[in-house]
Amino acid sequence: MAKAKFTLAVSPTFKATVQIPRAGAESGDIEFTFKHRDRVGINELLDSVGAGDVVHVDLILDVASGWDLDSPFDAANIKELDRLYYGAVRAIFNTYIAELQGTRAKN
Repeated sequence: MAKAKFTLAVSPTFKATVQIPRAGAESGDIEFTFKHRDRVGINELLDSVGAGDVVHVDLILDVASGWDLDSPFDAANIKELDRLYYGAVRAIFNTYIAELQGTRAKN
């Protein structure tokens, strides 16, 4: 398979699979559609979050625009995901940053 030609044109969104931690079971995968940010945007986002601060549902709405779940992608369902699966929101945010920085785990 031929490699895609590199270009400076960046798609406004990209998809990435997030491994959601589940107690007593293997992580569950959810594919998210994330919003692309350039280096300035990433730095501004990280500055707004601050080191060690809690990642909030509103932040996930800021970095993502959809997921492959049957439930609508909205604040109420992100809160429910976070309520049921401790660490889910942090996993979503960490995957987003890793994708933007090109540091995701290679399978």
